[in-house]
Amino acid sequence: MTNTASTVLITGANRGIGLEFARQYLLEGWRVIAACRTPERAQQLQQLAGGSAGRLNTLALDVSAASSVAQAAARLANEPLDLLLNCAGIMGGARQSLGQIDYADWARVLEVNTLGPVRVLEAFRAHLERSARRVAVTLTSGMGSITENTSGGWVAYRTSKAALNMAMKCAALELAARRIVCVVMHPGWVRTDMGGAQAPLSPTESVTAMRRVIAALGSEDSGKFLNYDGRDYPW
Repeated sequence: MTNTASTVLITGANRGIGLEFARQYLLEGWRVIAACRTPERAQQLQQLAGGSAGRLNTLALDVSAASSVAQAAARLANEPLDLLLNCAGIMGGARQSLGQIDYADWARVLEVNTLGPVRVLEAFRAHLERSARRVAVTLTSGMGSITENTSGGWVAYRTSKAALNMAMKCAALELAARRIVCVVMHPGWVRTDMGGAQAPLSPTESVTAMRRVIAALGSEDSGKFLNYDGRDYPW
């Protein structure tokens, strides 16, 4: 497909922050490729696509399955991507404290939250290189900050995000020669299925702030861990 509008690929676009990113970029005139495991079951996403005049296309993509990621990348063939947004992620179950750890669940969280975004970045880096913009943003969490961990617990989720941060720091250094800007961002505590009803930020507020930061990213920012408002976040 040929389109002069900027193009964004969003994983985890069926709900929460990913869905809000899709909605806002669509309103801004972008072409949106909204990826999730089963787009046909994503009612809100389908409604958004139905009113997009063809500017929002859904894409089946399971970040935890290498074959699914490879097939999704192949379906986009030689298309350029201006922006890659890795939003897909899971919290894991309740057994995440010493003495009750569910190791199978921990492995699943690592598979989705750490390996998944790296798989996606690897699969779509050539698509990014076809663009002049070349920005890859991966949503992480303040719970992945070693500096800010003062309570313990949630070991599966915390370690998955801490490892993700390191993986994307490595990616930023390795992709510098390809002029791909790679950052991780903490979206804040947001009222989603994962964040819960007590969270202070709405998805609209979080995404609006992050989009401002993303629009201003340059090569000097690659490798950073950023808060949703643009401040550096402690590793």
